[in-house]
Amino acid sequence: MSERDSQPAKSGKRATINDVARVAQVSKKTVSRVINQSPFVREETRARVQEAIDELGFVPDPQARGLAFRRSFLVGMIYDQPSPTYVVNMQQGILDALKGSGLELVVHPCSRTSPTLLKDIRGFVERQRLFGVIMPPSVSEDETVIELLRELDTPYVRIASIALDQPQNMVVTNDWIGAAEAARHLVDLGHRRIALVRGLASFRSSVVRGQGFIDALKERGVNLPPAYDIQGAYTFDSGREAAHALLSLPEPPTAIFTLNDDMALGVMQAARERGLELPRDLSVVGYDDLPMAAHIWPNLTSVRLPIRDMGRMAAEKLLAPMRGVDPARLQQPEIRPSLVVRRSAIQV
Repeated sequence: MSERDSQPAKSGKRATINDVARVAQVSKKTVSRVINQSPFVREETRARVQEAIDELGFVPDPQARGLAFRRSFLVGMIYDQPSPTYVVNMQQGILDALKGSGLELVVHPCSRTSPTLLKDIRGFVERQRLFGVIMPPSVSEDETVIELLRELDTPYVRIASIALDQPQNMVVTNDWIGAAEAARHLVDLGHRRIALVRGLASFRSSVVRGQGFIDALKERGVNLPPAYDIQGAYTFDSGREAAHALLSLPEPPTAIFTLNDDMALGVMQAARERGLELPRDLSVVGYDDLPMAAHIWPNLTSVRLPIRDMGRMAAEKLLAPMRGVDPARLQQPEIRPSLVVRRSAIQV
């Protein structure tokens, strides 16, 4: 910084954000980002701006700061998720973290295939003047949405099956692990004719879970024939349709693994419609371990993904800067899906 640039504001006048920008040799917008603890500022730049703030004795005006960044006391959840139970559990987790913070939750369902997706999200974020955004799959996997939020300078946390962003912006669910555990369990029960019902192809979780299942089958010497690999849509009806197709094969599977619980329920319904007795004639395993899994009959064996905890952890990361904590260093347990064994899958 030159001696001329380091000169404070004129004597008797309060330093302004323009003064800070001039001294730090950055834009006014960059200064505002530093003041509002935006993650989208390089550490070197952040340090230079902070040095100028300290040198000038600049104190941001709270009212002007709020107006400039259009921040409200609202956290947005943007989702494209076909399972209503998943959505409710995620909301409960977010609300757990927001208690006592003075922030409230607003939700925005959307469709990633909509031609107005980005326009609609922009309108939602700007109208609500959001404090920040939380995104479960599959919106969290859409890089065009992420670029929009960065353009709007809106803090966000994304939940996904693998790491897609910096640690402060991510809750990683490690979906491969849970699917692999399901495959090993079915093989250990003696099943060899094992089928897979996938979720929506646009969901990275469908790809990661499916790959984990296939990899673990291969480890145990079991292949997945193409006829046993069925595309679903993460819905009850798609699970039911997939099961009817599988159970119509000349050699139907003795076990079916679905990539979420909604489809598992559809599979069980189709089996009953065909006069099969569960689990004697067909073993079924789901994924997510939604509350319904423990209450249906036979109780559903399912990979437990702590959805409520995932929502809470995402909200805690979003709130961390407000609480003076570096979200990248926020100590949170690793999410590791685990198989909950019940009565829907048995030895053959």
